[in-house]
Amino acid sequence: MAAWKLSSQEWDALDELRFSTTDARLFRSATIILMTAVGRSKNSIAHDLGCSPATVDNVRQRYRRNGLTGLRPGKPTGRPSEATAEYRAALRLAVLTQPQELGYGFSVWSAARLGAHLQRRTGIAFSENHVRRLLREEGFSFQRPKHTMKGKRNEAAYANASKELESLKKKPLPTTRPKC
Repeated sequence: MAAWKLSSQEWDALDELRFSTTDARLFRSATIILMTAVGRSKNSIAHDLGCSPATVDNVRQRYRRNGLTGLRPGKPTGRPSEATAEYRAALRLAVLTQPQELGYGFSVWSAARLGAHLQRRTGIAFSENHVRRLLREEGFSFQRPKHTMKGKRNEAAYANASKELESLKKKPLPTTRPKC
């Protein structure tokens, strides 16, 4: 393949892009175009940069079609998420509702419990890790719960026991005199 003809403005723009980016893919793409402009072969470029010849072809095509913007890596397409808008709404509603209000015998949501609840409500099942990822995406943070007996104990008896304990702590120990 003959060397591409790049104007000095194009060369400078590619060089500036190459050295101003922290994205390795963008750096490689700009380098591919510059190496092509000096007459390097596709296989030689692929070997030196550690990529396939098909990658070199793809980068060249994107540059021909879109210029510098074609070198920027796009978001890879993938399978659309099964977490529909309705599922996410149910997730938000469940997290903001106490589990006991929904008829559960526990007071703190876990990813497993939340996933099981949402599966019953929506019919869509996700792993615990995916539920955690969805929680982060929805702006919720989570941490390991601190389990207490609050709400499960007799509060009046607890208050009386706390008062008695405090009174015991404040009294000095009785001193006994040894008998002679």
